[in-house]
Formats: sequence, C-alpha cells, structure tokens
Amino acid sequence: MTVLINLSGLLDEAKCFEVVRQARWPQGLQCPKCGGGHVLRNGHDDTQRLRQRYVCRDCGVRFDDLSHTVLAGHHQPLKVWISCLYLMGLNLSNQQIAHELGLNASDVQDMTTHLRQGLAAKTPPVVLSGEVEIDEVYVNAGHKGNPAAVQKKVARGGATD
Repeated sequence: MTVLINLSGLLDEAKCFEVVRQARWPQGLQCPKCGGGHVLRNGHDDTQRLRQRYVCRDCGVRFDDLSHTVLAGHHQPLKVWISCLYLMGLNLSNQQIAHELGLNASDVQDMTTHLRQGLAAKTPPVVLSGEVEIDEVYVNAGHKGNPAAVQKKVARGGATD
C-alpha cells in the first residue's frame, strides 16, 4: 500500500515567511519604494495571518512581506509556492510536481511559468569588463591577409591548411 504524503503539508508557514524576509532583506527591512529603513510593522494580512504588513515612515507607502515579488497576488499559500520552487530545482516535470503537491496540472503549469518568468526578470544582466578569458583554446582562423606565413610553411615542407 502506497501512502501519499503532501510535501507542502510538512512545511511550516511561519518558517516560509521568515525565509522570504531573510532573502528579501538580508541587511534589514527596507521600503520597496524609497529604500528607506524607517519601517514599522503594521498588522497582518487578513487571509494569511503570518504575512506581516509594514508602513514606511519616510514615504508613507504600505507593503507586506510579498509586495513587489513574484509571489504577490496569488491564492496558493506561500508554503505551496516554496514547495513548487524546491521541486522545480529537483528538475521534476509539472505533472510530477502536481502529483506531489496535490494540485491540478494546469495550476502547476501557471505557477512554474510565473516563477520562471519572475526569476528571469530578477536576474541581473551580465556585464563583462577588463580582461576576460573564455578558455585556453587558441584557434587559428587561417592565414587570410598574411600570405607570407603560408609561403614560409610550404618552404619548410609543412602542409598548408
């Protein structure tokens, strides 16, 4: 007999919100609008009691733990999103994720698409500067524009390219 254990049921919602807070504000709580650090707690969300609300004393904007993130504005609990992200990292298919989380495949398709797009949007552009080394391979593209090099090689008995 196979016993199905819902992975998201094993996660603690409070710890999920704590992980989001630590990842979002590693240097301390900041306003997403002005970047100010004078932020006060301002109650909790009505539907998710562990989702902390805040108000910025510098600019007056109100926000919460998930405001302005890829996880904002969705009906699934945070622990389901965290579980989905974890299973994506294990390279499971959407069908497998849906089975593990007890969700419809179409819901998981929407979630994984949203997570991928959100993560790609937050990825900073790669900027190369200074001396950049790709690898140790040197490829000679030929002797175009340097016929004297070809003549020297032929004169020494070497083969031409």
